[in-house]
This record gives sequence, structure tokens and C-alpha cells, in this order.
Amino acid sequence: MIDHFGINCSDLPRSAAFYDRVLGVLGHERLMDFEVAIGYGTDKPEFWLSTFEGMGPNREVHVAFTAPSAEAVREFHAAAVELGAETLHAPRLWPEYHPGYFGAFVRDPDGNNLEAVCHTAEPAAG
Repeated sequence: MIDHFGINCSDLPRSAAFYDRVLGVLGHERLMDFEVAIGYGTDKPEFWLSTFEGMGPNREVHVAFTAPSAEAVREFHAAAVELGAETLHAPRLWPEYHPGYFGAFVRDPDGNNLEAVCHTAEPAAG
């Protein structure tokens, strides 16, 4: 059900140093670093830290749900928008994450960043 999730932090270098150490003792490591977002895991990033300009005290949570197909990602997005969700990123391929990564991002009624992701999409699915 949960593919990965992320939290936002006010001081990314400080939080990264903390998570590098505490997750390291559990056998996880920093697998991706985009300077504003850092992914941790063993085989793939499952926990993300990120930051953004103008972040207030109530920080959104990011939760990505596993989808069985690119079509299911599209259906997730359509259902969310039908219910009034804000589109953060329409369904598309995200090759910067890895080939076959197809995701859509919406904001839920409480302001959280939700994603549906399929890891096996074909390039023509975009």
C-alpha cells in the first residue's frame, strides 16, 4: 500500500545529518540527494526528507501509494480531482527518478501531498 513517504524539515542539513546516523544504524542509507530532497532506504528510497522556501510551522506530509499500473495512477488522479483535490503534478513519467516511474500528485483536503505511483510504466504511457 505505502510505496514511500516524506517529511519536510526546516533545516535540511541538520536533519540529514541526524537521519544519516540514526537510519544508518538500522541498515538504511542515503540513496538519492536532490539538494532539496534526500531519499533513504536499502534498495530504493522509501523515506524522504525535503524542504522548501517559505515553509511554515505546519508542514505537509507526503505519502505515495503503490498503484498496479499507469492507468490506475490516472484513475487515482481523476478521482481526486473530481472530489476537489488540487493537482500538484498531473500523471506522467518521471525519468529523473528511474525509468518506468509513473506518478501523479494531488493535495488532500488537509493540505497533504498524496501520490499514486507505478514503477513499471512503459515510456509510451506518458
